[in-house]
Amino acid sequence: MSRASIAIVGAAETTRMGKVPELSQTGLHADAALNAMAECGLTPADIDGVATGGHDVAEIIQYLGITPTWYDGTSVGGCSFITLVRHAAAAIETGLCKTVLITHGESGRSNNRNHRPIFPSMQQQEFESIYGPLFPPSRFTLPVMRKMKDDGLTEEQLAMVAVAQREWASHHPRASMRDPITVDDVLNSKMIAYPFRLLMCCLVSDGGGALILTSAERAKDFPTKPVYLRGMGGESAEGPMISQMESFSSSKAFRVSGKMAFENAGISHSDVDHLMIYDAFAHLPIYGLEDLGFVAPGEGGAFIAEGNTRPGGKLPLNTNGGGLSYMHSGMYGMYALQESMRQMRGVSPAQIDDAKLSVVHGVGGMFSAAATVVLTTEDQW
Repeated sequence: MSRASIAIVGAAETTRMGKVPELSQTGLHADAALNAMAECGLTPADIDGVATGGHDVAEIIQYLGITPTWYDGTSVGGCSFITLVRHAAAAIETGLCKTVLITHGESGRSNNRNHRPIFPSMQQQEFESIYGPLFPPSRFTLPVMRKMKDDGLTEEQLAMVAVAQREWASHHPRASMRDPITVDDVLNSKMIAYPFRLLMCCLVSDGGGALILTSAERAKDFPTKPVYLRGMGGESAEGPMISQMESFSSSKAFRVSGKMAFENAGISHSDVDHLMIYDAFAHLPIYGLEDLGFVAPGEGGAFIAEGNTRPGGKLPLNTNGGGLSYMHSGMYGMYALQESMRQMRGVSPAQIDDAKLSVVHGVGGMFSAAATVVLTTEDQW
């Protein structure tokens, strides 16, 4: 019998999401952090570890008035916060700190930014941008078009990702987009960069979120329902240039991080009750299902099109509506973690009955990095 060693005792998003022009990026970090601390009865004086991505971690520390013994500013794109859960757990286990705050804030829509985004990288600017691809929609077309040719992925299957996730979003009062859509609606929406139509692309929002981690033995001291980290998760990276992927039909970083997370959690795919896969664009859940081993290579598009991930399906996926319908400020991983926390606490507006184990998987950049964590309601297994 194994026992959990790390628990998440605080989880909250910013007070408002979508369009929040009155708050800077720093303000969004602080709003989410204070909400998470208030939820579990803590103050900045109780925090001795701080982690964030896409922002100067020292600035967040100073702004909140925290004196840490550990910090981490790993920024690898949208999966940074999933990665930081793993890093924070390691810091707590090795005694570097006792209580870690992970923050995220991003003024994607109002553009009240304090920092330039980490993309494009030097390599992207030198070797890819000169040929035309400047933004994620145009960079992501390269692997998707190859996958369509080699694996038979269709535009209709891509459209079904957006349709299924909109069904989940309809249950969430805080979701930005809640009205039902059809495959025809998606395929008739504005072309952005073939094959991506507007409704296959993520939202651009303001918002943020925060998590608070501590040891599992301390979890009973908090008023909130703890959610436990099963194993230590996984992370990997392949590099910033999408043109240099080992395979355009599969992400090596996805495969490595997913395999690592499943192995050290000691779980099989049949144990998973709930799944969150970062979906900045409609193809990413398809790659995630295949590279994490839920379906065979080339079968992800059909799996979603057949209704397996929509409400009532056998594998609930992106139950907040994802980056396509819930919200996407630029680095989405925090919002995937927040919905996983809601599901494990039993409080999601789209709650899955008897959900005990959730897998959260994220991408950084354009397949440049990946991170995976396994969360559970159970403190031993």
